[in-house]
Amino acid sequence: MPTFLDRLAHGPLLADGAMGTMLHARGVALDHSFDALNLARPAVVADVHRAYIEAGADLIVTNTFGANRYKLAPAGLGERVAEVNAAAVALARQVVAGSGRPVLIAGDVGPLGVRLAPFGRVKPEQAVAAFHEQISALAAAGVDVILIETMSDLYEVKAAAEAARAVGGLPVITTMTFTRDDRTLLGDGPAQVGRELARLGADVIGVNCSGGPAQVLRLLRALRQVAPRACFLVKPNAGWPEHVGGRIMYPATPEYFGEYATAFVEAGAGLVGGCCGTTPAHIAAMRRALDTAPRPAASALAEVVEAERREDAAAPDQPTRLAQQLAAGRFVVGVEMDPPHGFNPHKLLAGAHLLAEAGADVINVADAPMARMRMSAWAAAHLIQREVGLETVLHFPTRGRNLLRVQGDLLAAHALAVRNVFVVMGDPAAIGDYPTANDNFDVVPSGLIKLIKQRFNAGLDAAGAAIGQPTSFLVGCAVNLAAADPAKELRTLHKKIAAGADFGLTQPVYDAALARAFITRYTAEYGPLRLPLLVGVLPLFNARHAAFLHNEVPGIVIPEALRARLAAAGEGPAAAAEGVALAVELLTELRGLVQGVYLMPPFGRYDLAAEILDRVRVKA
Repeated sequence: MPTFLDRLAHGPLLADGAMGTMLHARGVALDHSFDALNLARPAVVADVHRAYIEAGADLIVTNTFGANRYKLAPAGLGERVAEVNAAAVALARQVVAGSGRPVLIAGDVGPLGVRLAPFGRVKPEQAVAAFHEQISALAAAGVDVILIETMSDLYEVKAAAEAARAVGGLPVITTMTFTRDDRTLLGDGPAQVGRELARLGADVIGVNCSGGPAQVLRLLRALRQVAPRACFLVKPNAGWPEHVGGRIMYPATPEYFGEYATAFVEAGAGLVGGCCGTTPAHIAAMRRALDTAPRPAASALAEVVEAERREDAAAPDQPTRLAQQLAAGRFVVGVEMDPPHGFNPHKLLAGAHLLAEAGADVINVADAPMARMRMSAWAAAHLIQREVGLETVLHFPTRGRNLLRVQGDLLAAHALAVRNVFVVMGDPAAIGDYPTANDNFDVVPSGLIKLIKQRFNAGLDAAGAAIGQPTSFLVGCAVNLAAADPAKELRTLHKKIAAGADFGLTQPVYDAALARAFITRYTAEYGPLRLPLLVGVLPLFNARHAAFLHNEVPGIVIPEALRARLAAAGEGPAAAAEGVALAVELLTELRGLVQGVYLMPPFGRYDLAAEILDRVRVKA
């Protein structure tokens, strides 16, 4: 019979589908060692092989995905690696012989199930020895090719490939699996994976498992860009699994796989098949597609595939909801919250739930406001997003952070899915709990905006070194509409916009005319102000509160008429209600002037912010 490489040189080959899915469907529990079935229930394994051969597979994969000493140990078979693997190959050979078809057999080698150094305790030489033990047994039993599959760690696939080379005498396939964001579990993208797999010298490289056909087709194309001369295997899952009625279900139909079979071949795959969730029906549909239209010049599917490719490729870098709202011209309502003084987030989350129900679009999470010690802002932002489902804007002061910490904190925020950041200088330590604390900074706000937008969002750090993949931050800047030196404030804002600022948050204002005058002056000096502005509104609690803000907080001017209204309202609930009424009036006037409002509830009174939102929504 022609060898694996001979067969591959004469046209695409069809591999089988999932083994575990089929064994589970035959009543084998998911926590049972599937590899042990080669010895305990060989007939059920043989039935799966037979079904795939009858469906039209040119190559079947042995039931040895976990047949290494680490994975076999819990089943009491850690010292019987050679026996388990030999039994699996014998079963496959017996079924092939009975089929009367020249079906090839791949010896399946999956991950060891343990972490390798530097991410775990298993040393490279130990991993190579374990892989060598299994691959030697497969080769001795007579497989046609070694399939090293479903790897997520480049260190591990390197160890497996080294073991395969040491055994020698057989072609080798190496494939990796990817998560929803087109990266391995350890964060490597398809370009890096393609380059590394090509360097290992395998005869075939590719992708298996991962998501459905659309993602795997996209990954195949990415791999080909960096390894154009390689031969490729693709075996996608039948979509992302779902738990339905206590069972794991996969959505992709056999017909869907049949349509993609030709697309895979058109994109350069020489070996196609299925992984988790696929069945003989999927393989039969792929067989029919390959036999009837092995290399179609064009089809309606090609357009669909390309559309899916564009849509899926954009998914990991989708704009934040805030970015989409601003781009659509929506009036955005943000509400500021302070992280707790301790580590208990219950009150924070209760307030965030209240604001979400009231209709807030985004929560602004302050970072050490007034230089007071609090929980880290990005932890609070992450908790709100995870527990409440409301997007956040992380306040990101430059004061007190050197360039190393600035970049590390940004990466931490992005890893926690906090993608909206508000860059600000921050309050000086002298006014807070620790007046002698370090107050130095390496970068001013305009410089940090530039670093984020022009470096991090381009995949580089401040020194120009690659950070793995671009970030997707939306960056806000601070604006003072009532600055003591308006000309300087206008110049600073223009500089921030040039650096790449996406939106602006202002200090509290109490007169819509201030915002109007600022925008008019900017337009006269620099052209139309295209930066979306969210104007700060701090509801007044009573006359004393108004007097304090007006007289002691730089940049806040409260018209005398408003202060008089609060004084006439007296104290207690009546004064707070008048403050809410003033905020509602201001918000109503601002709606046609700016793109949003940034509410700052006084003294943690989130109920007042919710009341304002309720009343504004009724007016709208």
